[in-house]
Amino acid sequence: MLETREGGCHCGRVRFRAEVDLDLLSSCSCSICTKKGILHLGTDPATFQLLRGKNVLKAYTFGTGVAQHTFCAHCGMHAFYIPRAQPHRISVNARCLDDIDGTSLTPKRFFDGRHWEDAQRRRIAETGQAPPPGAHGAKTLQAILDRAPE
Repeated sequence: MLETREGGCHCGRVRFRAEVDLDLLSSCSCSICTKKGILHLGTDPATFQLLRGKNVLKAYTFGTGVAQHTFCAHCGMHAFYIPRAQPHRISVNARCLDDIDGTSLTPKRFFDGRHWEDAQRRRIAETGQAPPPGAHGAKTLQAILDRAPE
């Protein structure tokens, strides 16, 4: 069930509001998601608002440069990011939502990021949801930043 939730980084400098569905919680086995401990909640950029933190938000990219792994430059927390698999969407870190007991979160979905190319082909075949032509995480992130207050 879609619900509007707020969350943010550890120090509070980055805050966001997003429509998320906790029933769609997923995990990923790629190296960065494993090391960050992120639990994913995909959301549409149209329903995502960066409430504050525009000036402390940094992005880390690697490999193809499509994914934008955002984090707070002050505390280092990864509250949300733009995934390579769906660079036209946002993945909120469920552990960064307000009033969430992280130990009670149980992902029902899984993306095999260790075998990214195969997992992406399977995801598209199963859902029919391929990224739109020209989608890039940097564009999605810039659109979020452009809408955010100073």
